[in-house]
Parts: sequence; C-alpha cells; structure tokens
Amino acid sequence: MPFALITGGSKGIGKAIAEILVGRGYDLLLVARSADALEKISTEIHSASKRKCHWLALDLAKEQAAEAVFEWVNENQFEVSILINNAGYGLSGSFENYSAEEHAEMLGLNIITLTKLTRLFLPLLLKQRAGYILNIGSTASYQAVPMLSTYAASKAYVLSFSRGLYRELKKTNVSVTCVCPGPTDTNFVNRAHIGPKGRKAAERFNMSPQNVAMISVESLFRKKPEVITGVMNKFSAFFAWLLPKGIVEGVAMKIYD
Repeated sequence: MPFALITGGSKGIGKAIAEILVGRGYDLLLVARSADALEKISTEIHSASKRKCHWLALDLAKEQAAEAVFEWVNENQFEVSILINNAGYGLSGSFENYSAEEHAEMLGLNIITLTKLTRLFLPLLLKQRAGYILNIGSTASYQAVPMLSTYAASKAYVLSFSRGLYRELKKTNVSVTCVCPGPTDTNFVNRAHIGPKGRKAAERFNMSPQNVAMISVESLFRKKPEVITGVMNKFSAFFAWLLPKGIVEGVAMKIYD
C-alpha cells in the first residue's frame, strides 16, 4: 500500500493522525524537527502494528525544506497517496516584538513549505488510484486576530488555497481537505508564547489531538473541502462572519493582549 506522508508527525495532531492511519492499514512517512521523537514514535508504531514507519528529521521552516522531503521520497522510491500538511506554528504578541526573520520563518513553514509540498507531490498523487491532501488550517482562518496577526493571516491563506485547489482538482482522483481546529491540547500555546489570558481561554474549549485527528481523517476520506472541528468552534467561525469585524477583532485582541 502507498504511504501517508505527515509533516509535524512526531507529536500533537500529526502524531494522532499517524496512529489512526496505521489502524487503517497505512504505512507512514513522518517528517518533523526532532530525531529523538521521530525515532520513538516510529519504533512504537512498528512494534504495535508491524506497519512501515520511516522518518526524516528536518526543520520544515527552512528554505528548500520541501525539496529535501521530495528528494528523500524519490531516492527511497516511496509511493505516496496521502499528503498531510500538518506542521505549523504561531507567534503571539505585538507584531514588532518579533524580527522580520522570525515572521518570515513562520510564514515560510505555514505557507511556503505547505504550498511547495503540495505542488511537488501532486503529480505523484495523481498517479494513484485515489490521492488525498489534508491541510491543517485554524479557526483563526476566519478572521484577523490582533496579537496573532501573521499566524491568522497564514491560516487564512491555507483555507483559501485549499478550497481553490479542491475545486481545480474536483474532476480528478485527488481530493483536498482543509480542517480548521480551534484550541487543541498541544504544544502550540508554548511555542507561540501565548500569555495567561490566552491560555485560560484556550483551556475552556480545548479539544484533544485524538478527537481533532479522528475528525480530520474521517473528513479526508469523505473528501470534504472544509471542516471546522467542534460545535463551539463552528459557532465562533459563524459569529466571526456575522458580527462587525471591529467587534470580533476587539474581542480577539483582549484574549491575546
């Protein structure tokens, strides 16, 4: 069986997706920064399921990261039928608190690497009997979020790009799904340096990575173009659309300020 390639597959939502796909009989290709974490999960998965689980330790925020992943797959002649662009992170706080390079690196991962991987692997996916692309967006895809400005903008791109590509590929064997989680019990708040108010707000609505992953995988195979995880997150996205932008952005800023 062809492989499922998962970025950010060593922990959080990516790891949970990996565990679900193994249960469905897929072999795995995992890409993330930590070699130790990748080796651990790869060993665990192979021992429990006997499925193949290869890994590549790589910082996907760096230039040419997508090309390095594609070269690794080609050199090893792995067949890929599922591409899951899960890796991503945010930067919270005032825009000017971070350097231009820090913003560019985050945008490089959330937008550029995701787009490159999709373009590089699309011809391989088109050769499969059925090919799938899953891009992880966010409820922040639906509004501007002051104090999380570049992250929200990057996830708006992910959603728009995914929906456009879904329509382009509608008559092919490749489907595109964008799943937009809200607060999830992962390391996101730590890496994004989210403050106490933001953490407290997130804890009230946190979903487990396993629940988000289950919804993601089910949506992927049902070929849904766009899915928001959780009832409260659906309400949040609806009100972000319904209410005046100034009100929505003011409330968001109070959470992350």
